[in-house]
Amino acid sequence: MQGDLSLDEMPDEHAIADFLELLEKHRIDCEKQGKYEEAELAATRLEQLRQHEEFRRREELRSQQLQERLSVEEAHMGELKEFNQTWDVKSAEYEAHARNLQNTLAERHKAEHEAQLRKMQQDTEPRTPRWSKDLLNLRKIQETLAKMKKYAEAEKTKVQADKVEAREHAMWMAKREARIGALEEQFLHKQQLEMGGLMKRIHSGREEQKQARKSELDRLLQRYHNVKTQMESQQRIIQQRVERYPITAPSATSVSRPSSALNASRKAMFGSS
Repeated sequence: MQGDLSLDEMPDEHAIADFLELLEKHRIDCEKQGKYEEAELAATRLEQLRQHEEFRRREELRSQQLQERLSVEEAHMGELKEFNQTWDVKSAEYEAHARNLQNTLAERHKAEHEAQLRKMQQDTEPRTPRWSKDLLNLRKIQETLAKMKKYAEAEKTKVQADKVEAREHAMWMAKREARIGALEEQFLHKQQLEMGGLMKRIHSGREEQKQARKSELDRLLQRYHNVKTQMESQQRIIQQRVERYPITAPSATSVSRPSSALNASRKAMFGSS
């Protein structure tokens, strides 16, 4: 047959289909005309061409479907990367905000504590010692003796009164400091409760953020699984069709594409790009 093409010079699939049809018609014509050698040559050539076309279509389909799977994987990895970057930023922002809240409250507590200490030092009763009757009596005797110019006895009484006064002053100071200490402890406990409440709210918010991240990741992985499962199912159908009808089945480029439902899932998963 004139104008036969070599296997390495095959035109596009439509031209190949036309050529196969033309070659089959030529074989039949040769058979009818008794040109058996030409019919045999045409049949051999036809079988070679069909085998070559079947192999080419299978390889084309394999390459096409491999590229589809790689595209889905690449898109999924890109979305995972973007997902992690977005949530890492959210987490960092939350922790920075939490630290700011803690520092602000700690600074306020420090200022309030200092102010409260000053207030307690000024206002806590008794603000001055309340001397005993014995001490007041000794001071009175001391003054009387001094007026009577009995200085030796006045000095002796003064020494005795000073000791009593020092003891009573120490007792007053200890009692007052103990009271101030108790009031300070109550005040600090109140501040600790406030800080504890803040830390609890921060922990709760952190856990909520972790749960939100996990839930979104679960949805992302489920969408990916759905896309991958639907794509693999469609590819198997196409493979079976090409295996059953290697020549007459549509080409890989025309059939090996996701359905509209798969496209919608991909759009929901990976965005409009």
